[in-house]
Amino acid sequence: MNMALICMGRLKEKYWRDAAAEYEKRLSRFGKWETIELPDLPEPSNSSPAIEEQIKKKEGEAILAKLRDGDVVVCLCIDGKQMDSVQLSKKLTELIDTGRRVVFIIGGSLGLHERVIARADEQLSMSPMTFPHQLMRVILLEQLYRAERIRTGEPYHK
Repeated sequence: MNMALICMGRLKEKYWRDAAAEYEKRLSRFGKWETIELPDLPEPSNSSPAIEEQIKKKEGEAILAKLRDGDVVVCLCIDGKQMDSVQLSKKLTELIDTGRRVVFIIGGSLGLHERVIARADEQLSMSPMTFPHQLMRVILLEQLYRAERIRTGEPYHK
């Protein structure tokens, strides 16, 4: 396994950092794991759609700069494909078996720029609901850990 997570912003509260660190530690026993945090861009209150598009574009450029040519990219998008844990495990096996680094991307509060989504090999939705980015990061890490356990034939809670 060679996986990475690129996300906008850092985890500010200790409980989110602790939860993420625990799942990152658990994931690391399956292979290489890397988390790349990019700084959030300030979003002015009452910003216009044009300003929001500029912010998304700048965040998108920062994300794209961290990708390598051979990466398999999975963007978290509300309109992406929803899977249960077993389906995610099967998809993860398919992606890992390419031998390339599998990179998951969580965008900023405005979402991902269209260029980032266009670069994605897969779009994944964890739910049609909206979650805070800190919580989504922990949920993704937990589901990736669960998928790895399923993939390697270890027991997991159903």
